[in-house]
Amino acid sequence: MLLTDQVAVITGGGGGIGRAIALTYAAAGAHVAIADIIPERCEETAERVRELGRLALAVPTDAMDTEQIRALVLRTAERFGRIDLLVNNVGGVTRRPFLEQSERSWRRHIDLNLVSMLAATSAAVPVMIKGARGGSIVNVSSIEASRAAPGYAVYAACKAGMLSFTRTMALELAEHRIRINAIAPDLTATPGVRGNRTGPVDPASWAQPTARQLELIGRRIPLGREGIDSECANVALFLSTSASSYITGTVIPVDGGTWASSGWVRSRSGQWVLIEDSTPQA
Repeated sequence: MLLTDQVAVITGGGGGIGRAIALTYAAAGAHVAIADIIPERCEETAERVRELGRLALAVPTDAMDTEQIRALVLRTAERFGRIDLLVNNVGGVTRRPFLEQSERSWRRHIDLNLVSMLAATSAAVPVMIKGARGGSIVNVSSIEASRAAPGYAVYAACKAGMLSFTRTMALELAEHRIRINAIAPDLTATPGVRGNRTGPVDPASWAQPTARQLELIGRRIPLGREGIDSECANVALFLSTSASSYITGTVIPVDGGTWASSGWVRSRSGQWVLIEDSTPQA
């Protein structure tokens, strides 16, 4: 699965899944433009890409500002002369019951998780079409797009909108040989999940799960652990190469089986149950 000399734009590429995708694409031969709101993270990922022998462009970007997203795409096209790949990865959420969430919070969630994808796609696709080489777009959604998500109502609605947009654009862009697909992660070890929301990506500074949290993760997720960012990146790579040349308009869960489990969890005795086994343990 190679991307030799193709050019990728990755939003939210300074940390977590976006950073892993940037490095995986570079290892497969792509040159990468990295957008992130934290400048040092943006540049750190770019430097790692260069260490892999590929060209990199670091563009500090506030993804809630559509003009900055358009400027990112313009700079990339001017620097490399082409865009072949787009990864709409940027996103974020604060857990809060919907009735406790302000309208300002709604709009910030929508701008970050949904409008940023629309803006980047709108800006990048004309460059892809002009290049007449086809292309691939990968949208990083969430398993929360496909199930109830108490405390994350607006976020989940945005991610569900991302999936609908993916399917519709697969039809609209097919004539240009531009494929568009989505991945849907669940719990994945990233800086944000581990409490490292600012500054350089430094796993040594991450909060680590407690023994109790690890037990609950092991019972809730069929594969028994949280995901790794590179596992998402590997699926994104597949969706961006000729190995997936006949795949468009689909979503691939990268969730350790939680979508398949649909509420089933392991009891303390190790059996799969729909209602938690509350039998006291000897």
